[in-house]
Amino acid sequence: MKRETSFKIITHIILITVSLLSIFPFIWLISTSLKGGGENIFAYPPQIIPTDFTLENYTGVWKKVNFIGYFVNSMIVAGGTVLLNLILSAMAGYPLARMEFKGKKITFFAILATIMIPFQAIMLPVYLITLKLHLTDNVSNTAGFLGLIMPFAVSAFGIFLMRQAFLSIPKEMEEAAIVDGCNVWQIFWKVLLPMIKPSLAVLAIFTFIGSWGEFLWPSIVLTKEAMYTLPVGVNNLQGMFSSNWRFIAAGSILSTIPILIFFLAMQRYFISGENEGAVKG
Repeated sequence: MKRETSFKIITHIILITVSLLSIFPFIWLISTSLKGGGENIFAYPPQIIPTDFTLENYTGVWKKVNFIGYFVNSMIVAGGTVLLNLILSAMAGYPLARMEFKGKKITFFAILATIMIPFQAIMLPVYLITLKLHLTDNVSNTAGFLGLIMPFAVSAFGIFLMRQAFLSIPKEMEEAAIVDGCNVWQIFWKVLLPMIKPSLAVLAIFTFIGSWGEFLWPSIVLTKEAMYTLPVGVNNLQGMFSSNWRFIAAGSILSTIPILIFFLAMQRYFISGENEGAVKG
């Protein structure tokens, strides 16, 4: 009994230590954003609790850059990406799980194989296609948003997750719907889709986080500052304020708030939905 208690204590100490090490950069970021101009933010050892406490860094970022504009742009891009991912991934995962057709397994494995290809490897051809389709912000703002959303409108991970979620539903549910006179679309939309809400929530969370934090693609495609998303806009603070790290820290903290809110809103679905993908293969 003592041995088990000692093992649990050691395990918890290790987990707490790792957690503190993981969260320390975020704590330091919050601390930096709350420090006044007279305090050394690079002091060693780090001074976590500010001695010159101020909220001027937050109000300064809010006033001196188009933070609201960056926020709205990020919301449009992230919202559009999440919506398209949910719709397209579910519509692709359903036939792979429930229908029989020639080349089904080859199609599924081909989709899975694309996970191994990093976006950087296909970035150039995707950029050229975007230019050919005139999906850039120098054509119109709408085209610019489409150029940011369309390359990430569906993912292999999303299709895989939706397929696994559909496989976890008993076939008797589908058969009962057929007996009641439902067609394929009604079975998909009214019967099966509501039953995989946890998996949809998991996909929404991962897609939102990925889209919200995307920096490389917007920094390449966007040409107008008014179209900048938050990651690009916050990065632009370095040159604009001669690397005012207090403003950069404040902007970074403000940009993470929507992610936390979105995750907390979907939290009740997250654990059950995450486990669904590992039940069947």
